Amino acid sequence: MNIHRASVLALCAALALPLAGVAQPTDTLRPGRFDFGKMWTFEYAPAAYFSSTYGFDASPEWFERARLAALRIPGCSASFVSPNGLVVTNQHCARGAITAVTRPGESLMDDGFYAPSLDEERPIPGTYADQLLSARDVTAEIDAAVEAAPEAGRAAARERAIADVRRRLEAENAGTPGIRVQIVPLYNGGRYSAYVFRRFTDIRLVAAAELNVGFFGGDPDNFTYPRYALDFTFYRVYENGEPYHPSRWFTWGDGVAEGEPVFVIGNPGPTNRLQTVAQLEYQRDVLVPVRKAFFETRLHALREAYAADPEQGERLGLRTQAFSLSNSLKAYTGRLDALRDPDILGLKGAAEEELMRRIAAAPALGAHYGSVIEELAGIQQQRRTLAAETGAFYNLAHPSYGSRTLLRALRALELVHAAGPAAPADSLAAERAALGSIGDHPGDLEEELLRLRMADLLHYLGAEDPLVEAALGGRSPEGAATSMLQHSVFASRERLTGEIARIGPDLVHQDPALALAEMLAERMESFRARDRALSDREEELAADLGRARFEVYGTDVAPDATSSPRITDGVVVPYEYNGTLAPTHTTFYGVYDRYYGHVGNPDWALPPRWVPAPDGLDLSTPLNFISTADTYGGNSGSPAVTRDLALVGLNFDRNIEGLSRDFIYLPERGRNIMVDVRAIREALDEVYDADRIVLEITTGTLVRTEAEADAVGR
Repeated sequence: MNIHRASVLALCAALALPLAGVAQPTDTLRPGRFDFGKMWTFEYAPAAYFSSTYGFDASPEWFERARLAALRIPGCSASFVSPNGLVVTNQHCARGAITAVTRPGESLMDDGFYAPSLDEERPIPGTYADQLLSARDVTAEIDAAVEAAPEAGRAAARERAIADVRRRLEAENAGTPGIRVQIVPLYNGGRYSAYVFRRFTDIRLVAAAELNVGFFGGDPDNFTYPRYALDFTFYRVYENGEPYHPSRWFTWGDGVAEGEPVFVIGNPGPTNRLQTVAQLEYQRDVLVPVRKAFFETRLHALREAYAADPEQGERLGLRTQAFSLSNSLKAYTGRLDALRDPDILGLKGAAEEELMRRIAAAPALGAHYGSVIEELAGIQQQRRTLAAETGAFYNLAHPSYGSRTLLRALRALELVHAAGPAAPADSLAAERAALGSIGDHPGDLEEELLRLRMADLLHYLGAEDPLVEAALGGRSPEGAATSMLQHSVFASRERLTGEIARIGPDLVHQDPALALAEMLAERMESFRARDRALSDREEELAADLGRARFEVYGTDVAPDATSSPRITDGVVVPYEYNGTLAPTHTTFYGVYDRYYGHVGNPDWALPPRWVPAPDGLDLSTPLNFISTADTYGGNSGSPAVTRDLALVGLNFDRNIEGLSRDFIYLPERGRNIMVDVRAIREALDEVYDADRIVLEITTGTLVRTEAEADAVGR
């Protein structure tokens, strides 16, 4: 056994981590303590575990400070880093905001942004930041209302109880502006928690790295490590037109060394760790392959369209859409690999068997929940009978990745069905206006997306299916797409504008796209009805299993992620990959090694201000680092802090080995990847000359201009 392997095993033993990812015979696999993850909630704070494992007092006050300094922003996470409302998150979390504040003649996405004065910080329309004020378990209150209702009315009783809790908490917090109450089902609905947020809506852009620096390495380096990305953006929260003064914020730290713990606070998106083996096998065989194939084909179409006309592609946002699809494709590739890993499904099966034994050993639990796992398996068998429609109709009317011709036709069909003597004229006019506002894809892209949908119908449903026969009319998918674009009024916005008044029942028999839309809508309605019935029953059974699991394990097993605030712990440790050892930290030296090693490749290009390296830039400054913290999508921008709650990193990615975290947490395989705060400070000081921000994050002092910052520095 080599030294590094021994050190990993020792670390796993010290922290009671599962050893499944370290090669063992599959017949000896045993569930690990944290196979279901370490995405701890604040209402079930793991105080004793943190204190005993990491040697500090994880008191209620410690968790309160961590909770109040962290923020949830759309799709991502962030945190306060000064007493003046300064907020830090990832650059990739801020792309929409950066685009929204870009003025004519500017290219802030490519050039970056820095407001040299407080007055130049730019308000971001439509964005917000949520701060978690409190979290409490409200299961007993909701369950009592459900149990008091008759069997047929329990779903409605649950909704009423949730609404009652929400209204009561809103009233209790009425004195605080921007209150939002969210009732979150945990353990698949086996428990309920009430989260009280304060929402800030005056958010302004302060500074942002350039895209080529924030996403350095582009798609090739995504979900890989070592990494060299300076993925940061600063916002500021305002209240009544002035910088907001939070009660809690994270101090700017001095980094973290190998072997030290970190705690990551954020809002990981939904995971599937509590699903049964049968549910995971359905994902493996049906759902994940369908989505992976969709992302592969549509990504290729977007890239081809962008390469044909980059200027038009930029104007239409094709590059950003391609980034999103590529990210999804890699994620689903990793998920499929995990689901096809016999060790992973073996571990899940062993954990399921252990749960069933414990349920059976408790007569009260066995009577209520003894058949739940078997019933869930039956649901999956029924789902498999819908596999063809699942693939054929997936993302059918997606505005970015689907055919605009079919999208318009499906919307027009709704208009046809809504029309009639009793239909309000203003409502119909609004629907026509919405239909007419749907823009065009570039011609070649629209034809390819329509061809791909025709090909999906053929692939999943088969040539003899009546819907496929009608869609293709004896032609190939390419021929059917070309014909439809030639003969349908829905093929372009301009053509539809001249014909929109004709939309009605007669057009269904005349227009090929509308005729296909009618057949698709009828088939999808039947499919969705059957799928919905299965989903409703599956949710009920999953909630029962969640209750049983909570009865058996309590809060020792963390719930699946739900895009709500969580805190997770990890340790900064290296790992073996590709026959070598990944270091815990990378530096700016690596940026320039990648840049000069890939001259001319846009994925490793650098903005002008970075080439050559600025004279004052210390290239040995740590740039990215890794840990075993249990992060997931939605954790982007999450603060990584020390035991003293000093900020040392911003989570921005996972390695490819960590993509199995949708289903199981294996820290000896996966690592989360973070931007080191030392690199952010070094770049602010030496590259962006953002002295007033450096002053604020290091001393907490707010200055309004760079001149004031210079004066303080002198």
